[in-house]
Amino acid sequence: MNIVQTELSGVVIIELRAFQDVRGYFFELFQAKRYQQQGLETRFVQDNCSRSSKNVLRGLHYQLKHPQGKLIYVTRGQVLDVIVDVRVGSPTFGKAITIELSEKNFRQVYIPPGFAHGFYVFSEWADFIYKCTAYYSPQDEYGLRWNDPDLHIAWPIKHPIVSEKDAIHPYLKDIPKDQLPRFLSDE
Repeated sequence: MNIVQTELSGVVIIELRAFQDVRGYFFELFQAKRYQQQGLETRFVQDNCSRSSKNVLRGLHYQLKHPQGKLIYVTRGQVLDVIVDVRVGSPTFGKAITIELSEKNFRQVYIPPGFAHGFYVFSEWADFIYKCTAYYSPQDEYGLRWNDPDLHIAWPIKHPIVSEKDAIHPYLKDIPKDQLPRFLSDE
């Protein structure tokens, strides 16, 4: 596997090695020892799977008191994955990056706690798998508006399919600082 650093400290793209032939392909989706050798989190407590149809946009979500690190992979389809640094005091606060994930490019993304996350589906369907470092806590679910103009996210669609909840999240500038994660200088 190959690790690619991103502009956001701690967020990395993991390019997996796949063995392909006329029968299909094989690759290791996760092996704790290899991830530990790269300095990545390996203690995951929950695996999630979501299936979404074309033009669905989910996010941008984050957790505050029970933050989750996430190892993300698309097993079917193609998505535009979006990560936003919402850590108060971070040098990249408010910076968003996008990464294409698909069943064909064998990429994963590791997102440490403290970032908002979302994705948009290009394909007819997308199956999105993510391992989490903390359990889901419904009362600790926060979000920011997917189309916040200050984030400068180049979404490929103006009117995606979003949940009612995601449609009314506040803009980042309107979220009180005590409702955002803090940046720790030793990160």
